[in-house]
Amino acid sequence: CCLARSTQTGGRELRMMDVFVVCVCADGNECTKASAQSCGECIQAGEKCGWCTDEDFLKQGEQKSTRCDEIEALITKGCSKASIEDPRGTVTVNKNQALTDRTKDGVKLKPDQITQIQPQKLTLDLRSGEAQTFNLTFKRAEDYPIDLYYLMDLSYSMKDDLENVKNLGTDLMFEMQKITSDFRIGFGSFVEKTVMPYISTTPAKLLNPCTSDQNCTSPFSYKNVLSLTADGSQFNNLVSKQQISGNLDSPEGGFDAIMQVTVCANQIGWRNVTRLLVFSTDAGFHFAGDGKLGGIVLPNDGKCHLQENMYTMSHYYDYPSIAHLVQKLSENNIQTIFAVTEEFQPVYQELKNLIPKSAVGTLSSDSGNVIKLIIDAYNSLSSEIILENSRLPEGVSISYISHCKNGVSEKGENGRKCSNISIGDQVTFEVAVTAKGCPSNGKSETIKIKPLGFTEEVEIVLNFICECECHEDGIPNSPACHFGNGTLECGACRCNEGRIGRVCECSKDEVRTEDLDANCRMDNGTDICSNNGDCVCGTCECKKRDNPEERYSGKFCECDNFNCDRSNNKLCGGHGRCECRKCICDANYTGSACDCSLDTSTCLASNKQICNGRGICECGVCKCTDSKFQGPTCEICPTCPGVCTEHKDCVQCRAFGTGDKKDTCEKECSYFNLIIKKKKEELPQPNDQPYINHCKERDANDCWFFFTYATKNDGTVEVHVAEELECPSGPDIIPIVAGVVAGIVLIGLALLIIWKLLMIIHDRREFAKFEKEKMNAKWDAGENPIYKSAVTTVVNPKYEGK
Repeated sequence: CCLARSTQTGGRELRMMDVFVVCVCADGNECTKASAQSCGECIQAGEKCGWCTDEDFLKQGEQKSTRCDEIEALITKGCSKASIEDPRGTVTVNKNQALTDRTKDGVKLKPDQITQIQPQKLTLDLRSGEAQTFNLTFKRAEDYPIDLYYLMDLSYSMKDDLENVKNLGTDLMFEMQKITSDFRIGFGSFVEKTVMPYISTTPAKLLNPCTSDQNCTSPFSYKNVLSLTADGSQFNNLVSKQQISGNLDSPEGGFDAIMQVTVCANQIGWRNVTRLLVFSTDAGFHFAGDGKLGGIVLPNDGKCHLQENMYTMSHYYDYPSIAHLVQKLSENNIQTIFAVTEEFQPVYQELKNLIPKSAVGTLSSDSGNVIKLIIDAYNSLSSEIILENSRLPEGVSISYISHCKNGVSEKGENGRKCSNISIGDQVTFEVAVTAKGCPSNGKSETIKIKPLGFTEEVEIVLNFICECECHEDGIPNSPACHFGNGTLECGACRCNEGRIGRVCECSKDEVRTEDLDANCRMDNGTDICSNNGDCVCGTCECKKRDNPEERYSGKFCECDNFNCDRSNNKLCGGHGRCECRKCICDANYTGSACDCSLDTSTCLASNKQICNGRGICECGVCKCTDSKFQGPTCEICPTCPGVCTEHKDCVQCRAFGTGDKKDTCEKECSYFNLIIKKKKEELPQPNDQPYINHCKERDANDCWFFFTYATKNDGTVEVHVAEELECPSGPDIIPIVAGVVAGIVLIGLALLIIWKLLMIIHDRREFAKFEKEKMNAKWDAGENPIYKSAVTTVVNPKYEGK
């Protein structure tokens, strides 16, 4: 329980004097919660509940329901085991025939003589809340008889399929004889309801629903062509005479046909053997509600309406619903095989998921693979065992655990089934039946469990334990029940109608009178029985708590033994008892919660002084008057010098094996607990625990090591040491040399690059200057500025230009 308190006086909290208690329990005591007034009511409250029949068991102010509690609690309260009523449920096997095969002592048994499930009948005596468990064993018998009814869609789209089905009888008979020697086959066909808009109702179309060049038979809902027979040739003969028909809409009326095949057991000829229904079509289906299109609103009644092998009420009753079909198929133990074309495979696959013990196979366009499909589907269905139970009475539940082949076990919904079961394999189901209380009529009930698709079933009769054995010995109108106003049974009075009280001393009409209620009010207050009990006949009967150790008491239920002060989450600190909301402390303890110890031995310091002479002892704990000193006995002084230095040598020798005390370490330094940490950051921090000292000391190698020194409340010393030391380190030569060399190289490269850049800049400037001067040099093409032409020109007449 979680206890919460409040001093408020409003809201919806439960008022208990001036204290409010809200208690939430995860698991309550179902026996005390029931407030049982008789032994019968008590044993129905739960399987752990018992009733004390000792007449002197109840104490003053206790209710009759106090007699009902868990067995151990009753014994603790003083009830002897011989006086406790605690009836138990039982399992009785009434019929337990051994499992058999088809052949016994060389003689082939009839189908009703074969036993595949064991036992066959049981009786369970159920006590409320107590599960009764038993085992069911199932074994597939070899050569088990099979009845197969082939239901075929004869709408026009199935014309080519009909040709292949005409020889199905003898061929299927030949293949099925490999599985069983006792095989029967039947045939039926369906089209659609014979009303608009499913078919055309014009006179010509009613005679021939196909085109004029096609010869088709009149439409019909369902026709039983051949009841189940062992003559395969008769099957071939009758099927070969069948003609195709037609309808208008795409979905077909196959559900009407399935319902009639299922419920017309006599006309079809079903035996109590394995029943297979092969449903062959290349279209979808109509279901409940679709009949409204044709003005048909009456729900399908699930009864047989075959006259001269024809379904005559298709125009009167709507299509059946899927749930209705599931119910009828299960009741009649019929396993369905849907042989459909690939186009409608997904639709019928969903339908299969809704119908237990059904299978879906893909039919070729001309039904050429129908025999293989049937064989495969039968093997799939027969290899799976699924248990189903009939409707359970109110308050009764059932659970299954399967123990299948190869040690495989399943619970829950999978506990109902076992797969991959071959002929001769034996599997076991563990079944548990539990009742919660008794049915209103108190009579026996019968339920049945059977494997789906099989006719055998297990009958279970349920008897309910609603009264104790001592109920039969009750004394009607006993003088012990206030002048005969009740029946004395099981140590208590069961009051007659209109009477109330522990010994039936009051009439119900008197219980609520003001005069009687006034006797239940304390100090003329307004609260009846302090809101902790009921006023019964002018006397307070205190309420019971979920925890039987907690109780209200007092004339007005004003006291309790659980609402005292607590210390360390214990009532009265665990050093006293709670009486009427006050702690009565044990010796050497005082205080409102008995949490103050008068013993001063816990305050003695090592020098035998109380609190080291530096504090006072209160409730067994030292309160130091000198602020410098701390600890449970005021002996610790964190600010006093020398704490780290005092313990340095011992810490160094134990943690590192060095120091001045390394040779005497074991003798002188075992007074503390040593805890090694890797780094100083992992050492406890100041807030981790009280009275902690952080130390930093230097060893002989001039390295610093770190540790903490702390004295715990119980007087033990705890030292945490960091393994990692802080030591001064010399220069690292390699990085320095490498740095210098790299610096010189880099500086040289930088200088060369700078010199090269300067030379490039200089050359470019000189070349530009040269180009400029070259452009300015024009004297080579012009006249000499100091040249002057001749004043006189003399020509030599003798010159011939040579």
